[in-house]
Amino acid sequence: MKKAFAALALIVVLIFTQGCSGSNDTANSDVLQGTEQINYSKSESNKDFTEGKEAMRKILESEEFTYKGGDLGAVYSKDSTVFKVWAPTAENMKVVIYKSYDAAYGQEYSMSKAEQGVWDLKLPGDLKSQYYTYKVTIDGAERETVDPYAKGAAANGKKGMIVDFASINPEGWESHKAPEALKPTEAVVYEMHVRDFSVDESSGIKNKGRYLAFTEKGTKGPNGVSTGLEHLKELGITHLHLLPVYDFASVDETKEGQYNWGYDPYLYNVPEGSYSTNPYDGTVRIKEFKEMVQTLHENDIRVVMDVVFNHTYTTGDSPFDILVPGYYYRTDKSGSYTNGSGCGNETASEKAMVRKFIVDSVKFWATEYRIDGFRFDLMALHDIDTMKEVERELRKINPNILIYGEPWTGGASALSPALQLRKGSQKGMNIAVFNDDIRNAIKGDNDGIGLGFVNGAYGLENEVKKGIVGGIQYSSSIHGFTEQPAETINYVSSHDNLTLFDKLEKSNPSLSAEERVKMNRLALSIVLTSEGIPFIQGGTKILRTKNGSHNSYNAGDMINKIDWSRKSTYMETYSYIKGLIELRRSQRVLTLDNAEDIKKSITFVDAPKKSVAYMLSSSFKDDFKNIVIIHNANRESITVKLPKAGQWKVIANELEVNQKGVTQGEAAFSNEVEAAPLSTYILVKE
Repeated sequence: MKKAFAALALIVVLIFTQGCSGSNDTANSDVLQGTEQINYSKSESNKDFTEGKEAMRKILESEEFTYKGGDLGAVYSKDSTVFKVWAPTAENMKVVIYKSYDAAYGQEYSMSKAEQGVWDLKLPGDLKSQYYTYKVTIDGAERETVDPYAKGAAANGKKGMIVDFASINPEGWESHKAPEALKPTEAVVYEMHVRDFSVDESSGIKNKGRYLAFTEKGTKGPNGVSTGLEHLKELGITHLHLLPVYDFASVDETKEGQYNWGYDPYLYNVPEGSYSTNPYDGTVRIKEFKEMVQTLHENDIRVVMDVVFNHTYTTGDSPFDILVPGYYYRTDKSGSYTNGSGCGNETASEKAMVRKFIVDSVKFWATEYRIDGFRFDLMALHDIDTMKEVERELRKINPNILIYGEPWTGGASALSPALQLRKGSQKGMNIAVFNDDIRNAIKGDNDGIGLGFVNGAYGLENEVKKGIVGGIQYSSSIHGFTEQPAETINYVSSHDNLTLFDKLEKSNPSLSAEERVKMNRLALSIVLTSEGIPFIQGGTKILRTKNGSHNSYNAGDMINKIDWSRKSTYMETYSYIKGLIELRRSQRVLTLDNAEDIKKSITFVDAPKKSVAYMLSSSFKDDFKNIVIIHNANRESITVKLPKAGQWKVIANELEVNQKGVTQGEAAFSNEVEAAPLSTYILVKE
């Protein structure tokens, strides 16, 4: 052990700084926006540097330096607090205790080096809600840093906080129950940014841009429409997917009105302070975050966290790089940090202590904050074994937890392609991936004038069918990338790129506004009637616009906010989508979780070009026995022969969704049905 530590102390590690200017959630050929390339420099020769890095890598990746305990960070009790930090290359380590968040000076305490490169110290006394940092000495230089395992923090993560969660919990937290368990395919996921949800003046919400906005009841917007929590309940979604709510570095928490999506991680285990009513006191963000989760749970809404473990906001001065320089990141042969994230660095999930950090973090959120799901940013940058361990450990906590992510990278990665969790490699892992195949088939490209099924392209019927069956191997001509339908996230837009409404406006400028509204509705109808897990970008059902901004990560509230006046303007579309969500959740045949059941239940019906028709046959007790769904992307009416003779009741047409039968337009058909232009028709037969 002593020889190993001595060897580590002699290694000089390159460090440099590079920030990420925004999100990098773009697939495959999409162009990453706002990323700067940097020039690397180092004082050592390439040969010496490379040899030193290789020596360090071999030492740090040995079992001798792999810590398996679950107690890294500051573990509080009323009588004492135990500090543990992994820093095997450090020559000296101190804990600095600050009495308050604004204390300029703290008391220093020396730590002891134990096994596996962990330094520890037990301080007696009740240190609840006091703050701390580490001072680490490497290669003769001392630097101060916050603890990457910190679970509480002062404003902007300047100091970690010693947390007594029991004393901070909101009333009723311990006894509150999460919503009833759902199969993944029964989920309806709704993506939202905390500020976007409530910051508009018309929202009727008091705590604008805050966690507490999600706790306010009975809020109303223009023309008396429900907003906020009431809107989510009314819409009928099952899961609220929140864009990053861990502590991120791209906004100053002490200043009002700052904006970023938050794909710039700093402290992974601390709620973001700018969404709290007081970012200085570390207890406030914890309590208010839990109040949000508790209220959503009590209203039958589960919470999904967007997590970004694939890169850090900076290197060199990141807590990871200060404590163990270079270890947490991938590098090339010259020692330069590789850029698979598009943000100047990529973390090395394949290394034992990086994998451990990721697993420890999601376990913490799932237990302490009762988070119901995780969406992994650029999940292909995480090796498959890491994601298998994530899935295995999370299911021990919550067997029904939702796990999904992006099966792509933001650039060329140093991780072997064979180890990347790409689309198709998720088979059998109980992890879902975003289905960009159905996204592109429905609308065309993300930001350009390219056309898809709903907005003018020809010959995409088969691609749409692949999405409808949940991406499974349905037939020789209809096949996809999943083993089971729970492995696909079906969507047509997300926070990245143009909103669906803006995309349709850009790709179809000569069409009438009414026709583009119909296309928007048709696109969402396909997503909500396909097997798999439907995902809706917040605001899409009220024709959300960002005025053509395709990368609004820092564009501010005026571009990003939900304009609640659009709900009353586009109430017909909102009601239609609400009706489809209600229909989906009432029909088990629309949420099948087995590929063989899909093959038995879905029969495609002959339909004209630029349309898709199919019948769902169900044996479930409360389902309609036969359902015909027709997606007509033509700008004129079409006629489809019905697969069974007799009377078919129309429960959805171009105007409304009503499970008792439509009240507008023709309510029943026999033998054949005429479907209106740019519409979804749904008919049932007992």
